[in-house]
Amino acid sequence: MKKLIFGIGITIIIFLVLRSTAKGRMVTNHVTGVVASVVKKTNYINTTGDSISTRVIVPEGYKRVVYKKGSFQQYLRHYSLKPYGAKIINYDDSEYFAQNWHEAILEVPVPANGLQQCADALMRIRSEYLWQQNKKDKIGFNFTSGHYCSWNKYAQGYRPKIKGNKVTFHKIATPNHSKANFYKYLNLIYTYAGTLSMYNELQKVAVKDIQIGDMLVKPGSPGHIEIIVDEIINETGDRMYLLAQGNTPAQSVCLLKNFENTEFSPWYTFDENEAVYTPSYYFDEARFIRFK
Repeated sequence: MKKLIFGIGITIIIFLVLRSTAKGRMVTNHVTGVVASVVKKTNYINTTGDSISTRVIVPEGYKRVVYKKGSFQQYLRHYSLKPYGAKIINYDDSEYFAQNWHEAILEVPVPANGLQQCADALMRIRSEYLWQQNKKDKIGFNFTSGHYCSWNKYAQGYRPKIKGNKVTFHKIATPNHSKANFYKYLNLIYTYAGTLSMYNELQKVAVKDIQIGDMLVKPGSPGHIEIIVDEIINETGDRMYLLAQGNTPAQSVCLLKNFENTEFSPWYTFDENEAVYTPSYYFDEARFIRFK
């Protein structure tokens, strides 16, 4: 009886695949990748690793691309992780419904206010790097309106007055350069900036030139954005990358599996003008942007 049921199940799957239209075949490929990810176990994860560079193993024939010590690239590559098996937790302490998408959880706190969504989490990581490197004068982002809001001005007491798309800044608060005030500044950024403003503000990068720290983006309201956190290369110049994301609702920042190429998951490859499937999002083309 079990064999009969299994046979019927396989027949149904084959039938559904054959029904696919040309457009539908892209979706079928994604579903196939998801199914394959369940039955195929990769060997690129070191469960004892406590950082991105120690958690994910490099495939044979590849090596990690070298970056300067103290660079944003190195900062991301060595980002601390929660213990293996940690779950994706929403801002309200509930568990996210999908717990099979990720290989790791980054040590990025999630505020209970729910503001720190996909783009916001990446702006936080970038800002914390600049803070750590004593480059606080470089911390700043455009609002969706296009108006630039810097940490320096905020720390000096300037606050935005927003009326429609018109934004003006006025010195109405006492100067405060503390770390606690820095996170209040980030909450302001989370409120008025996002995926679309980042896409409009930041440098566009061709796939052939991407590196750690560049972000795969679908601009929009809503859109989505993910960040490259590691990069490897082989002798012929082929490169592969790791992707991490925050999400909506605000939740843990996680390192993503690759359901489309389970042979090398969680490593990804990208091609110019080609669609990219990640576990939580479909990007209709590989578009990347880079922080200033």
